[in-house]
Parts: sequence; structure tokens; C-alpha cells
Amino acid sequence: MRYIRPTSLTWWAGLLAFATGAASLALPAAGPLADLARLITLLSGSGDASPAALIALGLGLIGLRDRLERGFRGDD
Repeated sequence: MRYIRPTSLTWWAGLLAFATGAASLALPAAGPLADLARLITLLSGSGDASPAALIALGLGLIGLRDRLERGFRGDD
């Protein structure tokens, strides 16, 4: 489980970006949960980012943290 590192700030930033993108994708734009969707978008500061971009950013940050921890060796 080398990608799950709860003590890493980069891991938490990636997880937050991923969760925000997934929530933006799953929550409806209208209806009773629309206010919750707007709150999540407002809190994340990603009003103009697409859910796919947020998910990709989150996964990229988690992968970047792992790569920086292991170094840039080419032997793995």
C-alpha cells in the first residue's frame, strides 16, 4: 500500500482534489443536494475546474508524492 500515506500533506491535497472532483461529478446541479454541491465547489476553490480535471489532479498529486519519496531512479 505504497500510495496510501496519511502523514503526507501531498497525499491529503491529492485526496481532497480527487474527492472534490468525484463529489462534483456525483452530486446533481439541481434539486435538494444542489446547495451541498455548491458548498463543496466553493470550499475547494475550484469553481471553474471540471470534475475530470480535479480527479486527474488528485491522482497526479498522489503519484507525485510516491515518486518523490522513492526518488527518480529508473530501476523500479
